[in-house]
Amino acid sequence: MSLQNLRTHFVSEINPATDDGKAVVLSGWVHEIRDLGGICFVVLRDRSGRAQITMVKKKTDAELLDTAKRQSRESVISVTGIVKAEPKAPNGYEIIPSTITLINESASPLPMDTTGKVDAELDTRLDNRFIDLRREESTAIFLIRNQVQKSIREFLYENKFMETSTPKIVAAATEGGTDLFPISYFDREAFLNQSPQLFKQMLMASGFDRVFEIGPIFRAEEHDTRKHLNEATSIDIEMSFADHEDVMEILEKMIVRVYEDVSEKCSKSLEILGVTLKIPKLPFKKYTYENVLDIINNEIPEIETKMQFGDDIGTQAEHLFGEYVFNKTGESHYFITAWPTKTKPFYAMPNADRPEISNSFDMMHRTMELSSGAQRAHLYDVLCNQIRSKGLNVDSFEFYLKPFQFGMPPHGGFGVGCERLVMTMLELDNVREAVLFPRDRKRLSP
Repeated sequence: MSLQNLRTHFVSEINPATDDGKAVVLSGWVHEIRDLGGICFVVLRDRSGRAQITMVKKKTDAELLDTAKRQSRESVISVTGIVKAEPKAPNGYEIIPSTITLINESASPLPMDTTGKVDAELDTRLDNRFIDLRREESTAIFLIRNQVQKSIREFLYENKFMETSTPKIVAAATEGGTDLFPISYFDREAFLNQSPQLFKQMLMASGFDRVFEIGPIFRAEEHDTRKHLNEATSIDIEMSFADHEDVMEILEKMIVRVYEDVSEKCSKSLEILGVTLKIPKLPFKKYTYENVLDIINNEIPEIETKMQFGDDIGTQAEHLFGEYVFNKTGESHYFITAWPTKTKPFYAMPNADRPEISNSFDMMHRTMELSSGAQRAHLYDVLCNQIRSKGLNVDSFEFYLKPFQFGMPPHGGFGVGCERLVMTMLELDNVREAVLFPRDRKRLSP
């Protein structure tokens, strides 16, 4: 068979109402074979779904029937046949085959089951990711992730953002600190970038006005939790002539757009995963950091140690406060604003009236943080003082600081973790399920 004639349709493209009686060619994997005596079924699977290939023994050529029975599960086949409307079959039709061609035979036994009849641990699935991704649940996750990123791009283009790509190899830490992966860069030491932050700010000085990037970030953190990765995909935006309130408005509208699009365009994938999306309501509720501390200290008795101004909001407090918000409002998304200046990176703008707090925010889901953002310090002297206050060397940031001396507009931005966004949207148990080939403390392959 010519490779040019291996497919006329994806499984999901066949409409039994209009295609009944038509000849088609489907290609994919043998999902299952059922021999029921007088009738034999081969279930063919492609990315879009499953099709039932039906052979009544008395009406089927013996050689064709023998070819069908000899296929091993997960072998790659191509089937030419006639569409027959059949309400009891998957998708409302079956294929009556005239030819079944083996393209590539699969070895047996399989390293894991793809039908869902035998559960596998996450590590087993990740060790055999190529075959795990054939499972309809895994495919559904990444079809939805594809729509998430597509919707974000469309939303940002509609709001006059331009897409950029910034370096992933840098000479120094983006935000200070030690959570860096060092690499050899010819005769110098370099690092994998933690964030496009400094570069997207430099683009504000270039007059690009509104930029975004969807790309990898690298954090050498030794966390080993269900929500941490060492390589992740960050959705970063930066916008000029804007403060933190403007940035939060863009962020919350972007999140709602994503939920709306996924709900509308990924209904089959959501059904496979058993997920019913609740579209967040605008505007998201805002709590200042000090509001949060007051509620935690006075209304959440499970947290026994009183929190003080400047304390980080730990995992337990974050989770319990998220439940508090959900019980009060029925909403899973909210903002924590006005964080202490000392808890935020040096580029966050201190509040003009209360410099001990910053014009910054975190966007939260009831289960975890999804995004951090702020109005940025755009004045050179303020920024230098901020860098020194963090115990960092101003000279180390010369390339970053230079644009601030030659006309930097006021600006702000945020970063959203794509994997966490998908994880919370789909109620996944582990963020690694939202990554094709995750990189964490223990996993460097495949």
